[in-house]
Amino acid sequence: MNRNSTSPVQQASLILIVEDSNEDFEALQRLLQRSPTPIPTHRCVNGDQALAFLEHTGNYMNPQSSPRPSLIVLDLNLPGTDGRDVLCRIKQDEKLKTIPVVVFTTSSNPKDIEDCYRSGVNTYVVKPINFEQLKQNIQMLITYWFEVTTLPNGLGD
Repeated sequence: MNRNSTSPVQQASLILIVEDSNEDFEALQRLLQRSPTPIPTHRCVNGDQALAFLEHTGNYMNPQSSPRPSLIVLDLNLPGTDGRDVLCRIKQDEKLKTIPVVVFTTSSNPKDIEDCYRSGVNTYVVKPINFEQLKQNIQMLITYWFEVTTLPNGLGD
């Protein structure tokens, strides 16, 4: 792939990771840092914090310190407002609905999968237990979303 100054991976501003598990977040973060092109991340540990970040409320009122993410990686099982509700709020908001959302969760429940796709999720990935498979899945995720696709660039801001 030709990586010039306008390639999608270089246009990516931020991945918002909404994950309450420190272990899962650290594994994801380590693998993202090994990517050939650094991809900045911001972590929210629950759904309420993620919505505040996205809607620029509470501690995230300054859009400079809480920029619009290029991609949201969302766990479903979160304390407080869960990932299902966060996904619905994102996809119903005119300013946020164009941000791709990848659900990255332990739930392989067919109802969760169907409900998320009905709500507008772009990709649903079940977290594998095996670290090598996790590593491979995350690398494919990075390749797909930041090297293959072209992401929206700040629409709705």
